[in-house]
Amino acid sequence: MAAALTKNGGLLIKTRRDHQSLHYLWNWRIKSSIPEPAAARKNTGNYQLHQISQFSRFTQPIFRKTKRIESPPPSKVSSSSQKSGLVGWYLRMLKTRPVSTKSITSSLIYAAADVSSQTIVGESIEKYNIVRTLRMAGYGLLILGPSVHFWYNFMSRVFPKRDLLSTFKKIALGQTIYGPSMTVIFLSVNASLQGESGSEIVARLNRDLVSTMINGVMYWPFCDFVTFKFVPVHLQPLVVNSFSYLWTVYLTYTASLAKVGTS
Repeated sequence: MAAALTKNGGLLIKTRRDHQSLHYLWNWRIKSSIPEPAAARKNTGNYQLHQISQFSRFTQPIFRKTKRIESPPPSKVSSSSQKSGLVGWYLRMLKTRPVSTKSITSSLIYAAADVSSQTIVGESIEKYNIVRTLRMAGYGLLILGPSVHFWYNFMSRVFPKRDLLSTFKKIALGQTIYGPSMTVIFLSVNASLQGESGSEIVARLNRDLVSTMINGVMYWPFCDFVTFKFVPVHLQPLVVNSFSYLWTVYLTYTASLAKVGTS
């Protein structure tokens, strides 16, 4: 009987100890599973960073494939960059060195126009006059280019607007002042460089000036309207020089006509 009680008492003690151990373990697990507020925020931030890194690892190949698909071929990119580079370089030169840029442009256009003029009249390579082409290029470089720059800047200051009335005023001044003056200068300088005397130059002007001005009135008003109405001031000389190509073909032909006898 005593042995049985002793055995039962030991079991009760052991059972109580096991219960206390389980209770302690349960409380410790609950405490460890509920972090402090700061720790909770830290763990949450670490978890979010981990999720973001995993998402970026997953989406990075997709974005790379999309860039490869959307990017244009290298040839198109290089050609467009070259075009924009050339145009950008010319526009920068117009802003930094306007007079020299416009003068060189006029010189090249006048030289090309004279080559075309000599080709149209059917002159052979043996009869091609290189001195005449250089003479026209020099006129565009030293006279026409600077004059175009200052004239169009003057027009933009006097009539800054682009309305119809201002445009027609600019056209009228161009046809009555600038155009006739430059025609007289062109014919006179070209004749002088060909060795003509003063009386021969006057005779040439009497013969060619009126007909040249009439043809100019039929050609230049439309060109001036487009230039003054739609083109910015710093690009107007370039547009005018482009229109001047056909006109210069005619002018170089007129200037190359035989001199007038003064007897």
